[in-house]
Amino acid sequence: MTTLVVTLAMFVVLLLAVVAFVTRRDRAKLTSDQDSAAVRQASADQHRHEAERHFASGMAARHHNPSST
Repeated sequence: MTTLVVTLAMFVVLLLAVVAFVTRRDRAKLTSDQDSAAVRQASADQHRHEAERHFASGMAARHHNPSST
């Protein structure tokens, strides 16, 4: 009877260790995916900002030197 209890206890400890390991590994992978998404978002924001600045620069130049129509 004691052997059965010890065996079950060891099985439970092993199962908990595997669950903890997989959870920790998945959390690390999720953080990496979020970092990647943040990098893509920052890049998109930078491109949008540069496009807006380029447009504003063109509008300012056009306002400063209006075309003769």
